[in-house]
Amino acid sequence: MRKVKAAIIGSGNIGTDLMIKIMRNSERLEMAALAGIDPASDGLARAARMGVATTHEGIDGLQKLDVWPDIGIVFDATSAGAHRRHSEVTTGAGKVMIDLTPAAIGPYVIPVVNGDAHIDAPNLNMVTCGGQATIPIVAAVSSVATVHYAEIVASIASKSAGPGTRANIDEFTETTSTAIERVGGAARGKAIIILNPAEPPMIMRDTVFTLSSGADEACIEQAIVEMVARVNAYVPGYRLKQRVQFERFGSNNPVRIPGLGSFEGIKTSVFLEVEGAAHYLPAYAGNLDIMTSAGLATAERIAARRLEREAA
Repeated sequence: MRKVKAAIIGSGNIGTDLMIKIMRNSERLEMAALAGIDPASDGLARAARMGVATTHEGIDGLQKLDVWPDIGIVFDATSAGAHRRHSEVTTGAGKVMIDLTPAAIGPYVIPVVNGDAHIDAPNLNMVTCGGQATIPIVAAVSSVATVHYAEIVASIASKSAGPGTRANIDEFTETTSTAIERVGGAARGKAIIILNPAEPPMIMRDTVFTLSSGADEACIEQAIVEMVARVNAYVPGYRLKQRVQFERFGSNNPVRIPGLGSFEGIKTSVFLEVEGAAHYLPAYAGNLDIMTSAGLATAERIAARRLEREAA
């Protein structure tokens, strides 16, 4: 089967894990090049051992590689600050950019929610690891009820947070909060990230709270359970930690949210666990796994569309 050549900018945790996923699991992508800025990085060394073209000169070095003209899809696994130039170079060369940083230049994409809506966009933003884990749940509740407010808390092992993640904490909260509203369908959204230094390292945990009206508990729970199964199809370690919890608020005991006022309806609490596939980092790094899995799932759809057009 013919494949679309792909390159990754960023040889850290996310970029290296994604490279291994492409080489092991992708049906439509061929791993062509890995670009970094640290000549001593483990990711570049692994890529070289596996026969992948490498450069430690970043986007400039990537453009000098012989394979550059043949690359169709480029993943950015660096930082929000560096992404703008990476995107300009990549899209300017007619290649599709899949952004795994919180830069949010392109439209937000959550594969199970709006995976096909932006398939022809030149730049697609994969939100954040917390967004990939929790926005599907918000969207599930929104599909059957009116979500007035949604709040997510993403807890990840400190050891799974590389320098790029740590440098983008503010962008994480801003991008995730906005995507909760635009993609998840909540009227208002809030995101919190916690880097947990516990030893041994904890598996990624995510908590989603929604305040909604217009649907009963059984309807909401069914929508959530179905959505978890859909995400699990491409992130096998994604699962409910316990049964969905509910609490009702009436006129005699409304819940008050600062800046939003009083609320009556159903509070839904969803507790998730994301175990990584351990392709690069250990299984506790579910935050890395869900991000790279979402990026790969999106790229597979783009590659399939491109190959279909070329065959027509």
